[in-house]
This record gives sequence, C-alpha cells and structure tokens, in this order.
Amino acid sequence: MSEETVNAATPGMPDGSSFSKRGRLADAVIEHLTNAIVTGIYPEGKALPTETALCDMYKVSRTVIREVSTTLAEKGLIVSQQGRGTTVQEQSKWNLLDATVLAALFRRDDGLTYLDSLIEIRLLLECAMSSRAAERISDDEVAELRSILTRLKSVSADPVAYGAADLEFHDFIMKVSGNKLGRAIINGIQGQALATRDYHGHPTLSDIEATHQAHEAIVNAIEQHEPEAAARAMHDHIEGSWKHRRRTAG
Repeated sequence: MSEETVNAATPGMPDGSSFSKRGRLADAVIEHLTNAIVTGIYPEGKALPTETALCDMYKVSRTVIREVSTTLAEKGLIVSQQGRGTTVQEQSKWNLLDATVLAALFRRDDGLTYLDSLIEIRLLLECAMSSRAAERISDDEVAELRSILTRLKSVSADPVAYGAADLEFHDFIMKVSGNKLGRAIINGIQGQALATRDYHGHPTLSDIEATHQAHEAIVNAIEQHEPEAAARAMHDHIEGSWKHRRRTAG
C-alpha cells in the first residue's frame, strides 16, 4: 500500500516525512496515533493499518512501530488479536488518566464535557483539601500563603503572570493539606487541560479582580483555621470561575 493510498483512506494522517525530523520517533508516533484514536479517526472496533502501512505512513522502522503498538496497548487503546489484527478498544478500556490520552480527550469536539468532569474532581478534592489546610496550617505557612497572595496582587495587570501564580496558590494549599495523592491527581489532570483555550479562557482585568477577591476569602478562612468556611470559599471560587469561563468557551 502506498503512502498516498494510506493517507487517502485514513483522514488526518500525517505526511510521514515530518516524523523523520522529530526527536524520539516512537513518542511522536504514539502521540499522533493516540490523538487519531481518541478523536475518532480510528473509532472503536476499527482495525489500525498494518504494521507495513504504518511504517510507510510515518517513515519509521518496524522496531519503532512495535514499540508504539506496545505502548498504545498499555494505555488500553488497542488490542491485538490473531486473525483480526490490531483493533481499537472501547473507551471503557482506555486509561483516561494517561497524559497523552487526556490531552487528546480535551481536544475532542466534546472536550468541554471532560473539562466539566475535571471541575467536579477539583470541587470534590480541593474543597476537602482546603478544609484540611485550615485545620493544620502553621504560622510560617500562613506567612508563605500571604506572600503568594501579595505576589498575585502585584501581577494582576498581567493575565499570563497571574495565571501562573494562581496555579502556585492552589498547589500550595493542596501541599499544606498533606493530601499527596489528591494533589497529584489534580495536577496531573489539570496539567493537560491547561493546554486548551477553553479551560484557561481569556480573563479580563475585571475577571482577575473577581478571582483575587475569591483568593482573599480562601486565605482569610484558612488563616482563621475555619475549615467549613475555607471549603465553601474554595467551592464558590472554582465553580464560579468555571461557569464564567465555560460561557465564553469556544
């Protein structure tokens, strides 16, 4: 099968020559095929092109394609069966916490629904962690949290700088809570969402001012060791910010 035939039969497939110019070939092919599977170019139950066709398509060796196939299988995306070749698995088998799979999910046409799920996860975990932080925060940690808040205020005219400091603010509260697993889950999932325009939005200066007021309410509750108030302030902040960003998404 020629490269032209493969590309014509599989929409969204690349110019294979571009892959020969990238860093680690297997990683580049894994990313491209993961995106093709997750976004439905190869739907559930569909067979992937043969090993020979994939080699031609991506201009890589059989060794690379076999490494790619092994990795995609570990992600739960494909399964190889004798007589049927390699087929795409149903979504229930996918590892949705895998970074490459997540990044592709957020790029889908229904990516907003997955961002909604991320917000639900943040509400469940971050509110509980804020409550826990209010119970256990030390005087030194209060001073550090106040320092982050001051730094946020100092960059409030710069949406990009404020966004970076905002991530530090939330991460510090999660760190103080002592919930290492919750912190890892949120940072892992959110790390991929941040690459999407719909998640971070295009905040105006008035948006940043509203966000900063919410941050101040969170800090005040944590500093006063008021767990319920801290959880409520974090809930109102996350939910309110997302409702605004979601309305302006797209």
